[in-house]
Amino acid sequence: MKQAAYSKELAWLKTNPSLDELSARYPEDWAAVQQDISSIVERGIAEELKTYLERLSVPISASGQRQQNLQARLSQYVRSRMAHESVKNLSLSALAADTGVKKGKLRFNLFNGFIAQKLLFARELERKPVSLFWFRLLWPLLWQRKRLMPLVQPRGIYCFYSRELISRLAAMIGARSCLEIGAGDGTLTRFLNEQGVQITATDNHGWTQAVKYPKWVIKLDGREALATYAPEVVICSWPPAQNDFEREVFATPGVQLYIVIGSRHHFAFGDWKAYTQQSTFVLEEDVALSAMLLPPELESVVYVFQRKSC
Repeated sequence: MKQAAYSKELAWLKTNPSLDELSARYPEDWAAVQQDISSIVERGIAEELKTYLERLSVPISASGQRQQNLQARLSQYVRSRMAHESVKNLSLSALAADTGVKKGKLRFNLFNGFIAQKLLFARELERKPVSLFWFRLLWPLLWQRKRLMPLVQPRGIYCFYSRELISRLAAMIGARSCLEIGAGDGTLTRFLNEQGVQITATDNHGWTQAVKYPKWVIKLDGREALATYAPEVVICSWPPAQNDFEREVFATPGVQLYIVIGSRHHFAFGDWKAYTQQSTFVLEEDVALSAMLLPPELESVVYVFQRKSC
């Protein structure tokens, strides 16, 4: 593979194509990933799946012929993307299976749907800051609550934010300039802006099949956004696993604070290689903030990177 072809394919991959698009473009890689994951699932050892995803994320060394090396690097990158998307779909399928629905369309009944709508949404699927008091009071009453995430994740919704979380995040950010990268539909930025935070939402608009992007979510990938806005605070909710933009957060001199919302399961999100290899920020889980992410069954976590003082 020549450098020009490699660069072209890499540029296409950075548009975040769907799993269907990836498998159609790279059928041999998809066949290999399917075989690998099927074997792991049959053995039923969850740790093997984590090891497999981590192995695919390790860059191939630069040894060997250049053209062969480029092809191998592209293939591994493609397989890593396919594997992570497949695992996400497996998790979604498992959640759906856990609801007890064996056939037909997954949906809430009238009571459960009414309560979930009032608790979590302002209208249709437009999220609102959730009252922890009412959530803790009413959520246990919903016997169909396991159906929520399988219903909303296909629309790019991976968690819900409580009012208390938004207030605490706004206080942490204060008057500093703030940038949200990978903002999706801009919900988190909208909530923080309502609390007086000076924040800009950006996203590469790569998930148009799932997400409706408001005009004020500026079309920039993470790297471009950081260079353009030079923020003091950066926030990202559920960054894709093994992404190639979070490392730029740690390389941006003006960033003092980076807040990441993700999962207790590290393989499910984020660039953990960049998280652990950087040396200019202290990483901590904020347990109090994590408890303010909803619903609790997701085991969502708030990670805080604070720049070390000189």
